[in-house]
Amino acid sequence: SLCQTLCLAILGFVVVVFGSSVVATWRRRDEGGTDPKWYTFLFVTSILAWVFAFVFGQRNFVSNISPYLDVMNLNVYSSVDPTQYSGQQLMDAGRIVFAQGTHLALPLSMGFKNLDTYCVAPVASATPSNATGPQTYDFWAVGLNCCSGHVPDFHCGDFQNPKARSGLRLMRDDQRAYFRLAVEQAEAAYNIRAPHPLFLYWMQDPMAEVSAYQDDGYKFWLIGLGAFV
Repeated sequence: SLCQTLCLAILGFVVVVFGSSVVATWRRRDEGGTDPKWYTFLFVTSILAWVFAFVFGQRNFVSNISPYLDVMNLNVYSSVDPTQYSGQQLMDAGRIVFAQGTHLALPLSMGFKNLDTYCVAPVASATPSNATGPQTYDFWAVGLNCCSGHVPDFHCGDFQNPKARSGLRLMRDDQRAYFRLAVEQAEAAYNIRAPHPLFLYWMQDPMAEVSAYQDDGYKFWLIGLGAFV
């Protein structure tokens, strides 16, 4: 990526410029020149500063800036009735505002445990589908370690908030497969279908959460900048 290329270029500059100065100073130490220890100290601290900046900057980008950019690059859908849309139709959704009366079908929730417990609950319409056969649920609220996994006791996000009827798209690729396994368990346990599940964090105001990602990213960037000034 551009960030990694730039960081490596800065490291190369530090190593070449300061490294060569340190070597040259040590070679002239018997000529009564500048004490080479100061150049060595400057070289070592510059390398340490680069390492800390790269590690914490990368972590800040992955945790805050990347989720913000990913969600903002996706579409926003409003007044979505879960019975009228499939997951395939909204695959480019970053934020979804569901129709009035949409709620979580908590009795159909499930958890899959693999070190952490991956919890899911289907998003249900206020007007159930008239289709015969197993009910289809393609929109699922998710959370981590907020259910037992043994009984339908989903308590993730704004599950108790009666004003919550929106979802923020799950962007973590490393978690998606485990949530999919939890959905498959729910399909088998409750005789329901989820052919193309979309995973969402259930909340009242997704935009506030997205803005918090950006705010945290800038905050940690300023803290890091101040630490090196």
